[in-house]
Amino acid sequence: MFLAACVQLCCTTDIERNLDTAERLIRRAARLGASLIATPENTAFLGPQFHKVSSAEPIDGPVLTRLGALAGELGVHLLVGSVAEQRRLPDGSVDTQRCYNTSVLYGPGGQRLASYRKIHLFDVDVPAGPSFRESDCIAPGEDVVVVGTELGNLGMSVCYDLRFPELYRALADDGADILLVPSAFTLTTGKDHWHALLRARAIENQCFVLAPGQWGRHDAEGKRESYGHSLIVDPWGVVVADKGHGEGLALAEIDLERAAAVRQAIPVHKHRRL
Repeated sequence: MFLAACVQLCCTTDIERNLDTAERLIRRAARLGASLIATPENTAFLGPQFHKVSSAEPIDGPVLTRLGALAGELGVHLLVGSVAEQRRLPDGSVDTQRCYNTSVLYGPGGQRLASYRKIHLFDVDVPAGPSFRESDCIAPGEDVVVVGTELGNLGMSVCYDLRFPELYRALADDGADILLVPSAFTLTTGKDHWHALLRARAIENQCFVLAPGQWGRHDAEGKRESYGHSLIVDPWGVVVADKGHGEGLALAEIDLERAAAVRQAIPVHKHRRL
């Protein structure tokens, strides 16, 4: 059993402010005893667009180097929900049109354990709501990523992936105990879908779900507003932590014996016919 923390942020185009706030909350979570700490999608930058390709860095760039060193200093597993990662073209040059939306997991020694590039991109026109074309500046990833740690097997995903249950079934089939869903869910969709989708992914895969989210307005015009409500959900689908509004933390104990008990009681993995 261990304590997990979801960090809820309200990021803007001010990268230094975003990172300073994230670091302050990560340090607070570590002081409270959290062994696994997760930040939201777009931890370093969030504005009118999801990412500026010009701000993208290589995976060993300054932003991730700083956060990896913080994980090592605090001795925690740290999920950096996502950052803009530079994309290389076949000729080795940097892609100036698109980057990756990449989630990175660091171990308690500060070492990079895994990275995951968001597969499903947010290209939507919500009725009476926002329109987004994430694929204009983001290239999709391809790999399903489960990483084994001393805390359990962590299945990685990012935000809009949540609407594609086949990804989470693949993560569970690969042994995931805990599903990570760092997000920047819009207010429009979040208020109706966020809790329902996260609870569904937990129930159908009988896994814990950690979903750190962005919250609030991210630009002066109010064109981009996130729902918040960073959640931790247990394998029975019970919400065991909900940050609600504001920057801060959602904390809960993770007991993998709870997951084992749920799987034994209702062994859906043995009953599947398709």
